[in-house]
Amino acid sequence: MTLIVSPVDFAQPAHCNALLMLLDAYARDPMGGGEPLADDVKSRLCSDLAARPGVASFVAWLDGQPVGLVNCMEGYSSFKARPLMNIHDMAVLPDHRGQGIGQALLAAAEAHARARGCCKLTLEVLTGNQPALHSYVRFGFAPYELDPAAGQASFMQKWLA
Repeated sequence: MTLIVSPVDFAQPAHCNALLMLLDAYARDPMGGGEPLADDVKSRLCSDLAARPGVASFVAWLDGQPVGLVNCMEGYSSFKARPLMNIHDMAVLPDHRGQGIGQALLAAAEAHARARGCCKLTLEVLTGNQPALHSYVRFGFAPYELDPAAGQASFMQKWLA
């Protein structure tokens, strides 16, 4: 079996179809919210991502079939005065988990971030998603804290639309 991780070319229909299929599978998973992507999201997602200069997506292809995805969004660290890369979506199809595909996708994201001069990678993960947590720790991620006495950062959200 041959695993290839390649950047998504948003101008290629096969790449966009793979991205949409993988992201929809992730969205349908309980760890992704359990709901499919809305049709209007699917119709414009690739063109929206392509229009954002700080976005990078990578698909893992196993014997030519898409099996995993990572979507990354560049941000900025004011404390380091350098860019950072946030792993916004990470998905591996259920039948292919535990085979190193996630690690290969993380390596692609890290290589891209290093090439862009990023000071760090960030991501959010649900505390109940133990397999993902273990994968991220194995790759070298750790909870965010500045001072152990102040505690770890907590990811929060407020919906605007």
